[in-house]
Amino acid sequence: MDNNRVFAIWLSSINGIGSKTFNKLVGYFGSPEAVYKADNKELIKYLGNGVTYKNIVEAKKQNPFKNIDILIKNKIEVLLITDEDYPELLRNIYNPPPILYIRGKLKKCDEISIAVVGSRNATAYGKFIAEKISYDIAKHGITVISGMARGIDSYSHKGAIKAQGRTIAVLGCGVNITYPKENEKLMNEIIENGAVISEFPIDYLPVSGNFPARNRIISGLSLGVLVVEASVKSGSLITAKFALEQGRDVFAVPGNIISAYSKGTNELIKQGAKLVNDVNDILEEFDLRTDIKERINEQMINTLNNDEKKVYEFICDCTRDIDEIMNYMNYSVSKINYILTSLTVKGFINRVPGNKYEKNFEKF
Repeated sequence: MDNNRVFAIWLSSINGIGSKTFNKLVGYFGSPEAVYKADNKELIKYLGNGVTYKNIVEAKKQNPFKNIDILIKNKIEVLLITDEDYPELLRNIYNPPPILYIRGKLKKCDEISIAVVGSRNATAYGKFIAEKISYDIAKHGITVISGMARGIDSYSHKGAIKAQGRTIAVLGCGVNITYPKENEKLMNEIIENGAVISEFPIDYLPVSGNFPARNRIISGLSLGVLVVEASVKSGSLITAKFALEQGRDVFAVPGNIISAYSKGTNELIKQGAKLVNDVNDILEEFDLRTDIKERINEQMINTLNNDEKKVYEFICDCTRDIDEIMNYMNYSVSKINYILTSLTVKGFINRVPGNKYEKNFEKF
């Protein structure tokens, strides 16, 4: 691990050094290593004789390499904002996290993502909707981002995993801590199907003040934020507020007008958030944004199995009848029918008169 990364880890692990202070220190001294090597006179000149100064002086007595073995042992990757593969959407928000701790893997395809968030005290309706819409989002090759909290967040991750899609959990604690504890199995599944990330160092506890900062990352990673259920004082509304400030789309699922858990979402709709009944209400927002639509279509194609992809590409050339497809694939009629039905249900192709099939030009 290079020195720049080691000293960034050291600096981010100091109590009271959040993203703003981290960036100010690096901006003034030039690098995390320069902060470590600065003498106390330089530090006190910039910081004054306050808590931050004292915490840095105390931290300088420790070995900056002390946590590296723990990170390696737990397969925790460290991504700096200066790294080429740092998420571009996140890099461009106000106050981006200078360092991300990651378990699992961030991929290029995660740039096309939707955050799905909501109440911890979700109703059965809210849990069902969160899981269903997240499942449908993931089936379109779009990454689902949430916060792994109880309620809506957990069911959003579950829906994406059920669809065999990608999902990312953004934590308000260190990535080596499972919070809430009952989500240990879910956390492991998220790591297998995407990533668990945090700007907070390892062993950092999930105190309440961490979560608003966490929420700006959830929206910052996403093209848009869908709020499924939220009370009027829900943290999900903070995520929606960050989304608006970051220029992201905001979506909301309407709910029971007498339910406390729908007051926040219904209010968002009144204020201009797009009402969402199903995944198509989200997808149509991107229809006019050619670059995003093309990426979504590309990622949808990548969700097909080899047989489906081969048949789809054959049909893309021109309209084909079932005999042509059977001869091309050298499969039985029952197997070809199964593949064609799957492609039709998924919206890739349309059946036309004469027992023929063509590409769905409205979607692709």
